[in-house]
Amino acid sequence: MGSEPGAPVALVTGSNRGSGLAIARGLLAAGYRVRSLNRTPLGDPDLGELPCDLADAGAVVAATGRVVEEEGGLDLCVANAVDRVFTPVAQMSAADWDRQVAVNLSSVFHLARTALPALRARRGLFVVMGSHAATHYFEGGAAYSATKAALKGLVETLLLEERPHGVRACLLSPGAIANFDDDTAPTKITTDSVGRFVADLVTRMPADLVVGEVEFRPARLPGAPVAGIDRLLHV
Repeated sequence: MGSEPGAPVALVTGSNRGSGLAIARGLLAAGYRVRSLNRTPLGDPDLGELPCDLADAGAVVAATGRVVEEEGGLDLCVANAVDRVFTPVAQMSAADWDRQVAVNLSSVFHLARTALPALRARRGLFVVMGSHAATHYFEGGAAYSATKAALKGLVETLLLEERPHGVRACLLSPGAIANFDDDTAPTKITTDSVGRFVADLVTRMPADLVVGEVEFRPARLPGAPVAGIDRLLHV
């Protein structure tokens, strides 16, 4: 794994593609030793991957504990993994609902609970990737929006509880990101920009403050109204 001995350790979930991969690479460039929990490993040795289905609570706990043990500590967690199935409530299967709740919300709880002792020891950061979908809803997005909205309550409570222990929790709420390789829409945020933004935030945040929530948006707007998740382009 590409980092200097003694480098700070970052654990990132869902870093095998899209913004998660960009975040991991941004942290590597910033000098972090990166470990990743990915359901489908990318095979990049610099990512320090462990195969992990984030929908499986036991797997999240075991993999997080293994990272802490192998690295001897933890300085940063970035909960990025997400599962998205855009289906109207009337047609959504119970399995799709349950998996999105497990990956998008419950895995963040299990990651935090397991990582907190190590983060306390190093006065670390716990960063969660939210979404504008938490407050701007769209057809077919019930599970996605509901889980992203719940993250705000989880992160804010974690901030209040862990600030006395030296752990700072931060929620990032982006607008539309071009998360797929074939998405070149100029009205979406590039994954590279997301990765650079996150790396800059965690490396430059002064030690005597905590950024509870940051929202960021695409710099350009589409010309015509849109429907579905593309509504987030107009936020």
